[in-house]
Amino acid sequence: MGGLQRFEQRLEELISGAFARAFRSAVQPVEIAAALQREVDSNAQILSRQRRLAPNDFHVELSPADMARLAPYDSTLAEELRHQLKEYADQQGFVFPGRIVIEFEETKELTTGRFRIKSRAQAAVRGEEATDTQVRRAKAYLEINGTRHPLHAALVVGRGSDADLRINDPGVSRRHVEFLMRERGQDLHVEVRDLGSTNGMMVNGQKMASSVVDDGTQVRIGNTTITVHVVEESP
Repeated sequence: MGGLQRFEQRLEELISGAFARAFRSAVQPVEIAAALQREVDSNAQILSRQRRLAPNDFHVELSPADMARLAPYDSTLAEELRHQLKEYADQQGFVFPGRIVIEFEETKELTTGRFRIKSRAQAAVRGEEATDTQVRRAKAYLEINGTRHPLHAALVVGRGSDADLRINDPGVSRRHVEFLMRERGQDLHVEVRDLGSTNGMMVNGQKMASSVVDDGTQVRIGNTTITVHVVEESP
């Protein structure tokens, strides 16, 4: 039995016949599963002879009618799609940079029975993540793939275990860049510098070895974008 057949069988066991009736003339879950596989095949990046990096963040766009039919089952379907995609990746030698995320979105320009998928590779980030309170109190912090990390006097970002913030991105060196924060009187000075990485860094689209950064500056290393936020100190 193939992976897609097992996927359909699991759905039949999990969800009542109402699911099948709802999707009789609309988008079929197995069509979404097959499209996710194609998305992975088309966008995988070669890491080595036997390993390829696959996108792990997927947005499935549906018509309003299909979205309404799917709504009661979206969490169950997303979980089964994640399971099926992980199974497929293991068979094909794909690796994911972080956890698999599948989200459904309504798009009015699509007609019933049509859908499209947008994907990206989003690396897992490990390190000290800021709480809302810490963000309000911080003078500066970094935002990486939806996570926020307070910026201290010196903070090294890389893929290795000795980095302060570790990003599971094959394009990132073990110690890739360092952020430095210094106070000069009433002014806050934030700088980023490359640590001799293999692929270098881009600051607001320009390749640089070092740069002073301010609020909103985007630093790209490998396939990951780091956004710098400089905030006012709370009274």
